[in-house]
Amino acid sequence: MPRFYFHLRNDLSVDDEEGTELPDLDAAHRRATDYAIDMAAASVRERCELNLRHRIEVGDESGGIVLTVTFGDAVTVRG
Repeated sequence: MPRFYFHLRNDLSVDDEEGTELPDLDAAHRRATDYAIDMAAASVRERCELNLRHRIEVGDESGGIVLTVTFGDAVTVRG
């Protein structure tokens, strides 16, 4: 099973050193979206702000970035 790495890119850059084994890229995309939702919610709770450009970059075992999910991709803003 391939290993994917979920790197947080917001006011800080936090690299995922361990990674997570997932069946495929679709599963990694769903996991990255879940992480982006959680991080966006935490940003709103803690600072009452949300930067829709903050993102999760998903790396593969070779170290390349295979997809990116921004907070704006993960949440819907209305109003």
